[in-house]
Amino acid sequence: MPSRSPLGDRSAHPAPRPQGGARHYAALDLGTNNCRLLIARPQGEGFAVVDAFSRIVRLGEGLATTGKLSDAAIERTLAALKVCADKLRRRPVTLARSVATEACRRATNGAAFIARAREETGIHLDVISAEEEARLAVLGCHVLIEPGEGPALVFDIGGGSTELVLVDTTPTIPVVLDWHSAPWGVVSLTESTGGPSAGLAPYAEMRRLVAASFAPFAARLPQNVAEPRLLGTSGTVTTLASVHLGLHHYDRSAVDGLIAPAAAMRQISADLAGKTLSERAALPCIGRERADLVVAGCAILESILDLWPAERLGIADRGIREGILRRLMASGS
Repeated sequence: MPSRSPLGDRSAHPAPRPQGGARHYAALDLGTNNCRLLIARPQGEGFAVVDAFSRIVRLGEGLATTGKLSDAAIERTLAALKVCADKLRRRPVTLARSVATEACRRATNGAAFIARAREETGIHLDVISAEEEARLAVLGCHVLIEPGEGPALVFDIGGGSTELVLVDTTPTIPVVLDWHSAPWGVVSLTESTGGPSAGLAPYAEMRRLVAASFAPFAARLPQNVAEPRLLGTSGTVTTLASVHLGLHHYDRSAVDGLIAPAAAMRQISADLAGKTLSERAALPCIGRERADLVVAGCAILESILDLWPAERLGIADRGIREGILRRLMASGS
């Protein structure tokens, strides 16, 4: 769906106004796989993080087969949201926004879950569209796009979907030229192809499904771009960047803003696809929490590299939350 427009503003939910002192803003992103919170205050042209929280909750676990959020996934997620609510109560937050994405968009009991979350935690979750999800991700990470001519492609591999955004980086704030949301993320793709199987055959099937979902967007992309620029924001790209760097534990300062050779990321993806679940779990920065989902992320990444054959891949450990914060701070409330 073509959409040539700037990354405009959206609504937010005011919190009690602090009595004096610096204003604080909060952004919560509840995805299919993760629950993430950032509380920050303005600093210069950006912001300084005051508090943060991130937990893998797998809200969308089983959604691909049942169409519903499971009781276990809901309880895990509510526990994480209660931690977030406690952090929000302890900070003088001027303005906050909490969003939910693909799992809540797709689940038949998504609205009931949103209502329960508000009742039990006080957090009001906005279920945003795939288009707004894509725009927020770009707003949060666009400063890491490599300088260059022509359009750039920004992508966000989520738990339940993958957003692709073609942007014109000529203006200070990029203009969205086109965008696409595919119904495959690391959770949905893993579950739809029979689980975290090892081997090249399941991996090839993942690649086939993703390529088919990208086809309408591929047909609209400009051809013969001299130097395709590519920036990814997701747990997949930050995890693979950690493997590329040989890190023994995750280091955001080393990963955020890294420019990695696309060929190296492809090789890592192929290597991981050929390992067993236990072999993947034994690798630093993957572990048991990501071992069963990382191969699906690799398949999506390789399909994106087929679509937009950049020689280098920019890595962003920032996205939707940062995009929300920038909008809130720009509102000047």
